[in-house]
Amino acid sequence: MRRAPIVLAATILGTTGVLMFKPREATPALTSSTSAGQQATVKKSGTSTVATGSPVDTQFGTTQVQVTIKNGKITDVKALQIPSNEPQSVQISNAAVPTLRQSALTKQSAAIDTVSGATFTSKSYAASLQSALDKAKFKAADGSTAPTTAPTEDAGGGRGHGGHGPFG
Repeated sequence: MRRAPIVLAATILGTTGVLMFKPREATPALTSSTSAGQQATVKKSGTSTVATGSPVDTQFGTTQVQVTIKNGKITDVKALQIPSNEPQSVQISNAAVPTLRQSALTKQSAAIDTVSGATFTSKSYAASLQSALDKAKFKAADGSTAPTTAPTEDAGGGRGHGGHGPFG
């Protein structure tokens, strides 16, 4: 019975601390230069083409990429927007984007590998990239393409970005 006041006081202090906690807003490392995103565009200069893919919306946010093609090769891919509807989406997307970029540069195509635990980010990245490549009239050497539609939630009703990775 002597512990009751201590336990009660600790419970009140703990509850008050939890109720007063305010998480800081997560800011995505990669964001669009405009709030509505950029429209799909193509700019050519000599042997260089820069194409912006269509924005691809998922329940986790919008993905949009820009591709640079020089002398018939993909030389750069930049993420203009990444899913950022919630802090976990930002974390997943920031971790996946470098791998997706490298896959696109290596494969010279939008038919890139899906990053485990970042299925929606991967598929929306590939879709926006394929849109940019289509606008630039770029064809992969092996003829591969990626779907240009937004990924949808799986039939199992899974939450997260899909897959069974650390965040899925």
